Amino acid sequence: MPDASLLPDSLLLNGREFRYADIKQYPANTPVDLNGYEAKVLDFCRQWLNGALEFGLQTSGSTGEPQRIILRRQQLAASARRTGDYFDLGPGDRMLVCLNCEYVGGLMMLVRGLELNLHLTIVEPHADPLALVPAEAAFDFASFVPLQLRTVLENGHAARLNTMKAILVGGAAVESGLAQAAQALTVPVYHTYGMTETASHIALRRLNGPDASPTYKVLPGIHVDQDERGCLTVRADVTNDQLIVTNDQVRLLPEEHAFEWLGRADFVINSGGVKVQAEKVEQVLEVALAELNLPPRRAFVAGRPDERLGEQVTAFLEGEALSAAQREQLLALLTERLGRYELPKELLYVAQFQTTASGKLDRRATLKAALATGANSNPNR
Repeated sequence: MPDASLLPDSLLLNGREFRYADIKQYPANTPVDLNGYEAKVLDFCRQWLNGALEFGLQTSGSTGEPQRIILRRQQLAASARRTGDYFDLGPGDRMLVCLNCEYVGGLMMLVRGLELNLHLTIVEPHADPLALVPAEAAFDFASFVPLQLRTVLENGHAARLNTMKAILVGGAAVESGLAQAAQALTVPVYHTYGMTETASHIALRRLNGPDASPTYKVLPGIHVDQDERGCLTVRADVTNDQLIVTNDQVRLLPEEHAFEWLGRADFVINSGGVKVQAEKVEQVLEVALAELNLPPRRAFVAGRPDERLGEQVTAFLEGEALSAAQREQLLALLTERLGRYELPKELLYVAQFQTTASGKLDRRATLKAALATGANSNPNR
C-alpha cells in the first residue's frame, strides 16, 4: 500500500488549488470565475473521480477530418499504468501538465496523475509553460510538444528539466535542430508514437544520450504487426483488444520489439509511376534549410497534380520566397542528397500554413488553399 502521506488530495490549476473532494462535486464548491479551459479540465477530473466508464475524445485532424471517438476507462487506465511502470512514477511524484487537455496527449497526463496518485500542476497550453509556474517549482515528469521544448530550452530552463525522471515529446515531428538541442540535457527525452485510438503512446524512441535511436521501442504488452501495405497495426488493452490499422508505413524489427517509422501511406507521391515518400524528402529539406543559416521556417512536401507525371513532387515553404542565390544553394544540397525522382520539381511559397485546432500542421488544408490561390512559385526546371 502506498504511504498515505504521499497521496495528493488536490491539484493546482493555473496557480489555484482545487481539492479532489470539491472537484467531485463540480461545479459546486468551486470558484465562479473559471475560464473555459479550467472548466473543461475540472469537468474531466470530476468524471474520472466519480468513476465514469466512457469518455469522448477528438482526434487531431492532422491527417484527415477530425473525428469524435469513445474510449473506455480501462483503456485510459491501462495506458496510464503502462507509462507509470515504464518510468517508475508513483505516489508523491510531481507532474507538469501543459498540453491541451481537450486532446489525448494532455488528457492522458491528467489520467496518469489521477490513476497513479501524482501531484498535478496544470497550466494552460503556452509556448513556455515553465514561465507560468514558480521558479522554485520542481517536477519529476512532463510532456511537451516540440515547440514547447524548443522554447523552454531557448529560455534557459535546461537545469529545471534535468531534475526530472523523464520528458516526453509528441504531437508532431521533432526537427533535427531540436533533437540536437536535446543532446545538452541529461534527463532522458523520448519522442512518442501513438494516437487517440491507442489512448496516447504505445512506443517511444530516445532522443538524447547514448541510447538515442531512430527506432521506436514498443512498450510491453502491446502487439504490433503490419498489413499488406506495410502499415503498422496495433492490438492491446489500450485499444480495447480491437485491431487498429494505421496509415503509418514502418519497418518492423521483431527481435527488438521495435520499428522504424518510414512515413504516411497517404503521403506517398506517385510521380511518373515512381512512389516517393514525402516525409523522407521533408527530412532532407529541413536539414538543407537549416544549413543555409536562414531564420527557421516550416516546410512540407506533397504531390501537385501534373498532366504528364500524375503527381509532381513539390516543396511548400512558409513565408517569403528565397533569394535566387539561396534557392540555388538549396537545390544544390537537395540534388546531392535525394534521388532523381525525389527531387522537388518546384518550390511553392505560402504566407502562412494552416493548422488544426490542436496546433498541428494541416497539410491538406494548406495544400488546397495554396493550389487554389496560386502560391508564389520557383520552378526547378
